[in-house]
Amino acid sequence: VQLVESGGGSVQAGGSLRLSCAASGVISSINPMGWYRQAPGKQRELVAAVTGGGSTNYADSVKGRFTISRDNAKNTVYLSMNSLKPEDTAVYYCNAKRMLSDNTIENYWGQGTQVTVSS
Repeated sequence: VQLVESGGGSVQAGGSLRLSCAASGVISSINPMGWYRQAPGKQRELVAAVTGGGSTNYADSVKGRFTISRDNAKNTVYLSMNSLKPEDTAVYYCNAKRMLSDNTIENYWGQGTQVTVSS
């Protein structure tokens, strides 16, 4: 599975960005897909995830500001980020999970895209 991200950049506080992540390769049973982020000196954290059926999960810090969506036909997941804050500054990573036959979970990661929010 290959995950290719796009859409990062620099914005001022209050601005918006939209991230995209396209999955390719052997993508059967990939579920869920989502976004994580990692700020300097901090651990990687879940931002939002979406299942193939459309169920979503958000970090408390982004609820009401970020929206995750998934286009199953295009194997693409999106993250629309509004009302951005300086604390949203991080490298954002696309993630996809697959449960294996032994019930372990295999994680796939994109290369990461920088989001910088200035005050």
